Order: sequence, then C-alpha cells, then structure tokens
Amino acid sequence: MTAQTIKVLVVDDSLFMRAAIKSLLDSRPEFYVVDMAKDGKEAVDKVLSLRPDVVTMDFNMPRKNGVEAIVAIMEQCPTPVLMFSAHTRQGAKETFDALHAGAFDFVTKPAGEVSAQLDGIADELCSKLAAAARSTPRTKPRTPTRTSLRTTRPMSVPTLRSSRTMAAVNPNPRIVFIAISTGGPVALSRVIPQLPASLRVGIVIVQHMPPTFTGALAERLNAESPLQVREAANGDMPCPGLVLVAPGGQHVEFDSSGAIKLVAGPLVHGCRPAADVTMKSAARVYGRRAIGLIMTGMGKDGAEGLLAIKQAGGKTLAQDKASSVIFGMPKAALELDAVDEIVALDDVATKLQQI
Repeated sequence: MTAQTIKVLVVDDSLFMRAAIKSLLDSRPEFYVVDMAKDGKEAVDKVLSLRPDVVTMDFNMPRKNGVEAIVAIMEQCPTPVLMFSAHTRQGAKETFDALHAGAFDFVTKPAGEVSAQLDGIADELCSKLAAAARSTPRTKPRTPTRTSLRTTRPMSVPTLRSSRTMAAVNPNPRIVFIAISTGGPVALSRVIPQLPASLRVGIVIVQHMPPTFTGALAERLNAESPLQVREAANGDMPCPGLVLVAPGGQHVEFDSSGAIKLVAGPLVHGCRPAADVTMKSAARVYGRRAIGLIMTGMGKDGAEGLLAIKQAGGKTLAQDKASSVIFGMPKAALELDAVDEIVALDDVATKLQQI
C-alpha cells in the first residue's frame, strides 16, 4: 500500500457481497480494503477506529440501516460514503434517503440484493469510489426550507394538466435544459422546490440515473415543489409550470413542434439519458429560446450540448466549483468556452426566475 492508495471499508450484511466487493477492489492496485463490516453499527465503529478514505454501504442491515449509519458517520467522523442500491422502486427511495443524509453517490447492484458478479459495474464502482475519496463529505443533511401541502399529497398523473394544453397558453416559452449527474438529487432539491408555480420558463432535467430511479426522483421533487414535476413522456410539450425529468434508459429529443421524443439510442458518454443528446436537439428546435444549465457531475456530458445552445443564440449557465460535489461537467463546458455565466448552487433558483 502506498500513500496514494485509497483505503476502503466495505459494509454489507451479505457475506457473499462483502467477498465480491473485496475481490473486485483487491484486483485494482489503487484500492486497499482496510476491513469489512456486516451491519451499520459495526460500520460506524470501524470508521471511527480505522479512518478509511471511503465507505461502500448497503442499505438493509441489522442494528443500523444505511441511512442511520451515514447520519452517525457524518456526525462523528465525516467520511465519503458510496451506496450500493437495489434496482427497485423501494431501492430508489432508500437511495434518495441516503443521499440526503450525506452519501456521495450510489451504484446499483446488477442482480438484486446479493450480486456476486460485479464485472458489469466494476468501472463505475471504482471511478465513483476514487471521486468520493477526493470529495469533502456533507456533514449536515439538507432540511427543506419551503413548506408545501404537497409533501403529504404526492402527485398522481391523472391530476396533471395536459402539457400540450399548458403550452397552448404560452406557445413560445423559453425552456431551461439542465444537465446534472453526481450530486444531482441533493442539488436539485435545493433548486426546484424554491421555484414558484408562476415560473415563466419550463424545465427539462437530464439526470444520470437508471430506470425506476428517475421516476422516484421526479415524485420526490414534485412532493416538495409548487411546480409540477414528473418523468417526461412521448409527446410532452415543455412549458412554464412543468418540470420534466428524462426517464432512465432513454434519450430525450424534440420534434419540429418542440414535443418530446423518447429514443432508446446508443449510450453517449456511457449514459442514457445523455444531456448532450437533449441539448443539441433543443438547440436545433428551440434556438434562442433554449437556456442551458450544467451542474455538478462527473465526466463531460452536456459540454457540447451547452455549446450548441450558445451557438444557437441561447443563454448558458454553469454551477460554480465551490458548490459542486464534482466539478467535472461544468469544467468541461468552461473548457469549451460554452458558458455565459457561472452561478453558485444557492443562487440558481433566483437566476432562473430572472431569466
């Protein structure tokens, strides 16, 4: 082990999962598994005694579950935590709870709660562990600053006004296209709930997440927000008062009328949905009415799309480095000279109301 080696604590109540994760990381020279823990209580104790650089964390465990363990870790010895999440609706809910408690990000288990074969997610797991180890943990969970009746009345699709009817009221609105990845759910929860129902622009969000998770994200934001928030569907027209989230596993493009087309095309930057696909399509269709915003995230997705919006006469924004969990995506856009204005996370909602 060298000074640059990333020390990892592996936490899972399954012996098979612990062994599989350890075996994968042992095959990578940049990682060193300092120990393993079988439940949340043991995880907290070992973080305190071993001081790892990063923790992989399961959710459903005895004594303390993943969220309870994260809260204790952030209070007693702030350490980056990467969640292992089940690819289910309940797994998505648990993941968002963990992210709001302070987790850095998550990877989904490829085959249920016990997934001994991790080859398919090995690169994603290792890149996120490396990024997490370089990050500064969030020590205080976010608490909502806006109270809304919708926190106890989740959205149901039949209550939504048709997006085409809404668009007919304002046939030429400006639309904000948001590219976001690592750190996105928490960042979005600090922006979308602060926007009023009278917002004059529509919003389309491309958040890098798998199927199920994007729907759960939309429901969570909808419950916190005066705006309507839901997953995008074929034929939707982006319009003021509506926030559309690109569904996991599909790219969002636009036809000549501005209506959404969902496309199961090839991965772009390893992602589907990809912000570059959406923003380049938006630049062609919406032109000067398009507003691009690139936020926290790993990689470079969205940089070329943001440049396309700028070249089409639209306005472009990027989240600043200080408030980004990972500055990769905004930095890539800045390097392309695609950004008109840099904005701190807590100023984004105000900026969108001024556009």
